[in-house]
Amino acid sequence: MRSTFMGLEASKRGLFTQQSALYTTGHNISNANTEGYSRQRVNMSPTLGYPGIGLNAPKTPGYIGTGVQADSVQRIRDEFIDRQYRQETNKFGYWESRTKSISQMEDILTEPSEFGINQAFNLFWQALEDVSTNSENAASRQVAVSRAEYLAESFNYTDIQLKKIQSNLGNEISVGTSEINSILRQIAAINKQVQGVEPNGYIPNDLYDARDVLIDKLNEYFPVKVTRVPSGGNVNAIAEGTITISFEKAGGGLVDLVKGSQYVSLTTSGSNGKPIDESDLTNVFKQIDVSALGDPPTAPIAGFGDDKIAYTDFDVSKGKLLALIDSYGYDDNGTAKGYYNETIDKLDKLADTFVSVFNAVHSAGFTIDGTTKTGQLFFDTTKSGAAGMKVLDEVVNNPNLLAASSGLNEEGNGKWAIELANLQSKFIGNSGFTVALDGASVSYNGIHLDGANFQSFYHSMIGSLGVDGQEAQRLQNTSETLRLNVANNRASMSSVSLDEEMTNMITFQQAYNANARMITVIDETLDKIINGMGRVGL
Repeated sequence: MRSTFMGLEASKRGLFTQQSALYTTGHNISNANTEGYSRQRVNMSPTLGYPGIGLNAPKTPGYIGTGVQADSVQRIRDEFIDRQYRQETNKFGYWESRTKSISQMEDILTEPSEFGINQAFNLFWQALEDVSTNSENAASRQVAVSRAEYLAESFNYTDIQLKKIQSNLGNEISVGTSEINSILRQIAAINKQVQGVEPNGYIPNDLYDARDVLIDKLNEYFPVKVTRVPSGGNVNAIAEGTITISFEKAGGGLVDLVKGSQYVSLTTSGSNGKPIDESDLTNVFKQIDVSALGDPPTAPIAGFGDDKIAYTDFDVSKGKLLALIDSYGYDDNGTAKGYYNETIDKLDKLADTFVSVFNAVHSAGFTIDGTTKTGQLFFDTTKSGAAGMKVLDEVVNNPNLLAASSGLNEEGNGKWAIELANLQSKFIGNSGFTVALDGASVSYNGIHLDGANFQSFYHSMIGSLGVDGQEAQRLQNTSETLRLNVANNRASMSSVSLDEEMTNMITFQQAYNANARMITVIDETLDKIINGMGRVGL
């Protein structure tokens, strides 16, 4: 025979379950604007019916239901969409950082410009042409020397600014590595909390969300592999367990970064075996040293980590960290490569070739200072590259040392200044060239610009920079669009919809009211049985 109070128990379970659903709805509404929050739902299931199975089970006309129970509170999440989102985050992180680095370089090498290197060249050639028409005039010579100083200073300034940005990129690598270490430490801490909660049968959904936000941030720096590890004890079937975070090398192999409550410490090591320091631009990226797993881990000694991640271990065009390394510079079998290094090398090559060619041709001309007639250098050769480009102090102090004449003791002869100015259109190839005029001649066969003249070589640098910047911007927009599409798909499934939650709130409220009404009905029924029966005739 069924229990007299069986209906009360069924409705009581209904009250508690609908109440749990209402509380979960309120939790969703409260976190509608929380970053990374996934909406939650109460998984309801009917309780075991009456009667139970056994030899002593009573015979009833049917299998009578006993109510409802809340099995679990589950977050709504799609792991496949999460994986897609993180893949697109890898690409977006790379191209966003790449675009930023190139954009900063474009701000320095802005062309066409009234103040750039190209304009400095134009002013210098023009000043030499003015000298050729009035070579004995001290003012025109002074202007030419001043324009040469301006050209040298333009190279100096450009080199300094490029290296400042490169230095900032090195600092970003250090800061990014520290941020990665912080993320790994936080993920391990959440794993530790999950290990303490799940064995009791609970589902720590909010901890899962916080952990997924950290994994998303980690994937901005480089792609990682996520492996779930079940917790022991009395775990719920939908518990997600702890996770193992691993860096997957491009050539194969895994480097564990987080394993349960243990995590590693990363240190960026440069080509000289020391951590990357923005003050030393020759110390380009060599590898990431990885400590042993620990809680907490011991910091790895640079160059002697328990494991390492080399440049070749990174997937191409994935992650902000790789973009920073590509821009800042990396060691390739003893050669420093990287976008900024290669650009500065081109600028140095242009400066060195220009100084070498101009000095060679200038030394074959004649000065009018009354002492040194020929063989006079114009630019200082004690330093090299764009940073070391400088007009000789003696020429600055005495513009008459500008060799504008093609003949001895011919003050009004400015023909050699024309030859100097004509260098602007001279193609500097590996076969060299010869300049001869009125007995003055010089053959040049030194460093060259692969057949380009000075300004066309510089234009090719600017052109390549523009193409690279355009490509990076296009790929950034593409990856951003794809990531946004995936993010919208994820949001449509996991994020909180206030309209939907309001509907659920009304649904659970009405269900709660109905269960309460059912208890009232049963109470009135029992009242009639208890207080009204056996009173016939009274």
